[in-house]
Amino acid sequence: MAARGHVQDPNDRRLRPIYDYLDNGNNKMAIQQADKLLKKHKDLHCAKVLKAIGLQRTGKQDEAFALAQEVTALEPTDDNSLQALTILYREMHRPELVTKLYEAAVKKVPNSEEYHSHLFMAYARVGEYKKMQQAGMALYKIVPKNPYYFWSVMSLIMQSISAQDENLSKTMFLPLAERMVEKMVKEDKIEAEAEVELYYMILERLEKYQEALDVVRGKLGEKLTSELQSRENKCMAMYKKLSKWPECNALSRRLLLKNSDDWQFYIIYFDSVFQLIDQSWTPPAEGEHSLEGEVHYSTEQAVKFIEERITEEAKSSRPLRGPYLAKLELIRRLRHRGCNDEYKLGDPEELMFQYFKKFGDKPCCFTDLKVFVDLLPSTQRTKFISQLLGIIPLSAPEEGRLALPADIKALQQHLCVVQLTRLLGLYHTIDKKQKLSVVRELMLRYQHGLEFGKSCLKTELQFSDYYCLLAVHLLLDMWLEAGEEMAVWQSLTLLEEGLTHSPSNAQFKLLLIRIYCMLGAFGPVVELYSSLDAKHIQHDTIGYLLTRYAEALGQYAAASQSCNFALRFFHSNQKDTSEYIIQAYKYGAFEKIPEFIAFRNRLNASLHFAQVRTERMLLDLLLEANISTSLEESIKSMSLSPEEDDILWKDLHDNRDLTVLFNWDPKDRDISEEHRKLSLEEETIWLQIRSLTLRLVSGLPTLSHTVHPKNSEKTAENGVSSKIDTIRSLLQQLEVAVDSGKRFLEQKIQYPVLGPPPTRMAGFFSNGSCQCQSSLFYLVSDIYELDTNGLDSTEIQERIGNCFKSLLEQLTDLFNKCKGDLMEVRDGILKTHPNILENLVFFVETMSITLWVSSYCDSVLRPFKSSLQKKKKKKKETSVVMPPVFTSFLAYVTELQTLTSNVIDHIKGLEIILTALKLEELSIDDTLLSQEEKKFTKTVQGKVQSSYQHSIQEIGELLKKRLDTIKKLKI
Repeated sequence: MAARGHVQDPNDRRLRPIYDYLDNGNNKMAIQQADKLLKKHKDLHCAKVLKAIGLQRTGKQDEAFALAQEVTALEPTDDNSLQALTILYREMHRPELVTKLYEAAVKKVPNSEEYHSHLFMAYARVGEYKKMQQAGMALYKIVPKNPYYFWSVMSLIMQSISAQDENLSKTMFLPLAERMVEKMVKEDKIEAEAEVELYYMILERLEKYQEALDVVRGKLGEKLTSELQSRENKCMAMYKKLSKWPECNALSRRLLLKNSDDWQFYIIYFDSVFQLIDQSWTPPAEGEHSLEGEVHYSTEQAVKFIEERITEEAKSSRPLRGPYLAKLELIRRLRHRGCNDEYKLGDPEELMFQYFKKFGDKPCCFTDLKVFVDLLPSTQRTKFISQLLGIIPLSAPEEGRLALPADIKALQQHLCVVQLTRLLGLYHTIDKKQKLSVVRELMLRYQHGLEFGKSCLKTELQFSDYYCLLAVHLLLDMWLEAGEEMAVWQSLTLLEEGLTHSPSNAQFKLLLIRIYCMLGAFGPVVELYSSLDAKHIQHDTIGYLLTRYAEALGQYAAASQSCNFALRFFHSNQKDTSEYIIQAYKYGAFEKIPEFIAFRNRLNASLHFAQVRTERMLLDLLLEANISTSLEESIKSMSLSPEEDDILWKDLHDNRDLTVLFNWDPKDRDISEEHRKLSLEEETIWLQIRSLTLRLVSGLPTLSHTVHPKNSEKTAENGVSSKIDTIRSLLQQLEVAVDSGKRFLEQKIQYPVLGPPPTRMAGFFSNGSCQCQSSLFYLVSDIYELDTNGLDSTEIQERIGNCFKSLLEQLTDLFNKCKGDLMEVRDGILKTHPNILENLVFFVETMSITLWVSSYCDSVLRPFKSSLQKKKKKKKETSVVMPPVFTSFLAYVTELQTLTSNVIDHIKGLEIILTALKLEELSIDDTLLSQEEKKFTKTVQGKVQSSYQHSIQEIGELLKKRLDTIKKLKI
């Protein structure tokens, strides 16, 4: 019941059932209930909008939009209608319509604080910064509250960020924002920390670093309390910008005295000390060294300071890593300057040994020491590892048995040593037999370590998981560097086994995904990726592991699903980021707003986003468009246009996380910055080729044909000839991209074992798909010429006939590259040939483009044939000599049909061989795997076999559809 004295709006009670139906997802009932209500109350605008929401959610977008526009035209001012329309327009992805809604409401109710703030937020959603500034000031005039004033100031900053002209930003927007804040400072109206943060942000962007420093150190700076050391961090940033190294040094020294484990201040301390040494700085004769107190300006002082921190650490109640690592960092810097031995800081090997004694049982010990291993001379590395092993408390080894750790601490120490052994390159210098011996030892240690994790939950990792991962890395070296096929099956076996003990181990899953994809088996990958439960930005950073192989391995349904998965995230980014920005305004987190904008822009310009978008459209055309009519429909539904290129080439951002897979390789084998640049270059060239291919295909339906040369002027007026110019221009661009790709591949770049996966470009060139697809698009140009000039030119007809013959030869060569077995047993070992699968996928794609082009040829030649037949009837001739282009086209279509039938037969043969392959007959290395592990080997081989069968079936089904279409090509 409503409280006494409160009058409830009767409309709320009437609308409640509709709201309930919509909330419960019962949209049809919501529409019915709204219709009932509207019969009795025709002017109840909100009921109409709620009905429109129901229609929108049941897929009747046009009806919903018409109904919404009807209500919007009435310029409603009741809260229910406005909120319902806001929800509807957001679901329609039309936030710009919400602004018009509240602009009208504000005109009718000019003193409403609520409507003005809704208008401001509506502008924020669409990034109308100028209007946001005006709306903020209008709001402040109605209700003089500080947040509204500073909304307006922040909108000025956003105008400066989005301004194309940087000069305009620094001479108009930012100075105006500065004056607005200064006015509030002079009037002593600054109330909140967010307002000080905003003032600081403006001064920093204006490069008024001294003024910004004065604000932080002054009375206003006292309001900066929400973050730990917020004031100190801002001071430090300004000191660095102003090159005030004495202050930098004194402040970082003071903060390290408070907390000697804060690594960021050690780095600033060392930077400032060496800057002061290089400048030969000396303290003033009288007074303080600096604004922040005492300054250290010599190496001796720095050495003494670090030694004191280590002495103090000994008295600490908990062990601190910072001081010990700082000593190693100082040695590294002094060595770099060529003056280490003078200061007797100690031997890095001994210091690292002491560090290991103190922190070796912590998982972070390896990552801490990893940074400093280059201080070890290569001759001392084996001795250093032996020294570390010597202090680990392992059980006394019995004859023929390993010395094993007695507790988790000893296990962590031993694990740290094994990781360091690989990092120092000691595993890379041993032969195959020794590597297998190490793998065996690591797996025994892994099995033993499982005893310590018996009480672990399924969501927790086992303590010994890294042993398994390191063993797999050794096996991968053997497979990828020495071509040992047995090693890949053993690595998959160990990972699948590891996953049963540690179901939440993301590294096991990621490595399995990578290896299965390298083997050409996409089947097990979708489930593995799904179980990773990737969140938000991870769809961009690690999504490439899935989408790179999705379509390439012939599992089209799974590929479509994978692309949708990624695209859903990218499309929601725009809407979600707008909500983050609005929340930041509401809560005064102004410094976050530019970050959110930059985040949105970075995702919009994501390389992965552009790749997935392009591949998804090509995939849709491949699956849905059989002949030119359905091709035209598909292209229309995708709003594709050959003239438009929606990829932001200049701003493309590579957001891939190439280090997502753990790696213990030495520096010379690890992913370098050069590898990243080369990978980005390769990905960009391949994206250009794919994007141009898509645009060329989308241009085919635009080439309507003419019957007589007389019509050529008319077609130019209609813009058809400009369409062929677009096709020819795209073809030239494709040639340039292909040449870039060939030049890139000539470098023969080898990425590290677990570095960035190479693109499909090498296969595209080597199997002949590239040449064949280019020839097809050139054929389009020739056919258009024939269409324009008529059948009089025998030269064009001859050229087209030769092109048909050449295409058939190229397609036959491509088919020959698809021959061979996908899986075979050789010397008792199962060998795979995933390149055959990739070639088959390229064949299907090339055959699809062949069909679309052939369909265009068919549409051009048909009218010519009709015209000839009419002439024949008029002249009452018994036979008319058919132009050569007809006979060559018919011969070409017949050969195309035969070739496709042969490929389908070949695929059936592959299917029969795969089904008949008996995995039980394979020999498995008895010395390396236990009986239990052999079961996992059978499982992984079965998964690969099953995945190949699935791929072959999908490719076969698609080719059968293409064959049916070829049979219809009869002019």
